[in-house]
Amino acid sequence: MKKIASLLLVTLFAIFCNAQQTQKPPLHGKNWMAITGKPLAATAGSMIFQQGGNAVDAACAMLAATCTMWDVLSWGGETQALIYNPKTKKVIAINALGVAPTGATVEFFKGKGYSFPPEYGPLAATTPGTVGGLCLMLAEYGTMSLEQVLKPAMELAAGYAIDAQTANAMERGKARIKEWPYSTKVFLPHSGEKREAPVAGEIFVQKELLATLTKMIESEREMLKKKKSRKEAIMAANDRFYKGDIAKEFVRGSNEQGGLITMEDLAKWKPIIEVPLSVNYKGIDVYKMQQWTQGPVLLQSLNMLENFDLKKMGYNSTKYIHTLYQTMNMTFADRDFYYGDPYFSPEEPMKGLLSKEYAKQRAGMINLDMNDANVGPGDPYPFEGKTNPYLNLINERKKYTDTSLKQGSATPDHDVRNVAMSDEEYMQNLWMGTTTVEAADKDGWIVSITPSGGWLPACIAGNTGVGMSQRIQSFVLDAELDPFNVIEPGKRPRVTLTPSLALKDGKPFLSFAVQGGDTQDQNLLQFFLNMVEFGMTVQQACEAANINSNQLWLSLGGTKISDRKPRAGNLLLHDKTPQAVRDELKKMGYKLSFDDRTSGPINAIYFDWKNGSFWGGSSNHGEDYGIGW
Repeated sequence: MKKIASLLLVTLFAIFCNAQQTQKPPLHGKNWMAITGKPLAATAGSMIFQQGGNAVDAACAMLAATCTMWDVLSWGGETQALIYNPKTKKVIAINALGVAPTGATVEFFKGKGYSFPPEYGPLAATTPGTVGGLCLMLAEYGTMSLEQVLKPAMELAAGYAIDAQTANAMERGKARIKEWPYSTKVFLPHSGEKREAPVAGEIFVQKELLATLTKMIESEREMLKKKKSRKEAIMAANDRFYKGDIAKEFVRGSNEQGGLITMEDLAKWKPIIEVPLSVNYKGIDVYKMQQWTQGPVLLQSLNMLENFDLKKMGYNSTKYIHTLYQTMNMTFADRDFYYGDPYFSPEEPMKGLLSKEYAKQRAGMINLDMNDANVGPGDPYPFEGKTNPYLNLINERKKYTDTSLKQGSATPDHDVRNVAMSDEEYMQNLWMGTTTVEAADKDGWIVSITPSGGWLPACIAGNTGVGMSQRIQSFVLDAELDPFNVIEPGKRPRVTLTPSLALKDGKPFLSFAVQGGDTQDQNLLQFFLNMVEFGMTVQQACEAANINSNQLWLSLGGTKISDRKPRAGNLLLHDKTPQAVRDELKKMGYKLSFDDRTSGPINAIYFDWKNGSFWGGSSNHGEDYGIGW
């Protein structure tokens, strides 16, 4: 009888989560859809659509606006994008991640006492990537001038009514901001007063950033006057940022504050148009960025989960949660050891990692009864006809595995909103936010972007108004942690940023992305399964209760090995998780925590081919906002 009651509770929880009224209404449109992390930025996208721009134009305008509004990123950060081109019916990827500068070596950082590269300040900066990524996307796939798509951002830089979230982030971070004179000038306009940052609703002005964007537009105009093409004019603006007077001031300001970036670093860096990675899950082709992101984690997870009847398990049942957690244990263990910059040696074993045979082997290794606290990376090399040269490193890194949570031990519940500071800091690093940009139009152009970098508290480079990236912290300094991701000048760190696109029957099916550091592909995996396996609408899937795992190496934050190593068995669940499920999971070796928001700020577009329309989903988690027409 007790077992029947438990099953009934789980079933009712699944029905509640699947069929409940969403907190936000779904968006509908037949001509275009624009969704991003800030209402004003979504408005910028809608303005471009209303002027006749395509989805790439609108996405670039939203990207520019979010950077200008410091929505946990700025102009000195990095951009990762997937674009569906309706003319070729292909998905392409934009790699606009900056690289480690000259002098950024293992020896340099270890000589300063670091176990990982620093989290903040000029030494945390890769070369800026967002400007180059935006210019490349616009030049190759857009229809408008740079001046047209930057106009909303320039109006924002001239002064916009700042929101409480951003203003309060400036105030909270002011102690660190005061370490950098150019940041102090921009972020703390009331220096010396009790509150030195702006207040919500205050007109926040960025004169230096406006001057930088104006210089780029001037270069574009000059080329157009010379009868150069739209593309040539846009790239002239790009060159002024990376090779001209903007670059000189950026480098001067960086070096003055202790940074390493040189003029040659900026001039040599280029964004890259890539072929994305993909797998097929039950007839749906899912596309992710290459292995310099964590995107292949989702692809590996889908390959493994094909070996289970997830629908039969039931949404967020004990068995479903356990299967997801164990799958993610394995795929994140592979991420943590095998992913890195594909343009540097050694070559990552992606063919093996993404093979269905490897996934089947890994799925067969899952302990269906208990959490495996000691799971490590697998061996994909035999699945591409090779011998693994790193087995010795895999054995060496086992010494770092956190096995403090013994299998089968029951541990007390706690709420992540009322935890000790060390746990709170860990969760902040796990969830480290950015934003997302989703756009689609009636002609078939689709853009999914997860930009980031230069978040508050940011170090601004000289009088450019441009905040520098903090992405260098995602490198490692020891090969036994990840031989593919050891820092080296000119190399890209393996990042968490991970936009997504999916096609079904050769036609667009979903465009989706989320902010949230190491939880991004955890949330996106569950979002995708919520729609494909459990029939949720796109808005229901954006808001649905997910789980989060901490059994992985942190990509951001923490200065010591002990800060970043996996927390085995740590599992975040939704507040409404039935007691029966909680009890069963604790018996399986999980340490449970709870929150009322577990889905992450997911934004997505679903393509309704039956009715010839778009469905937009925008998270109920924060300020994310969408507009459709």
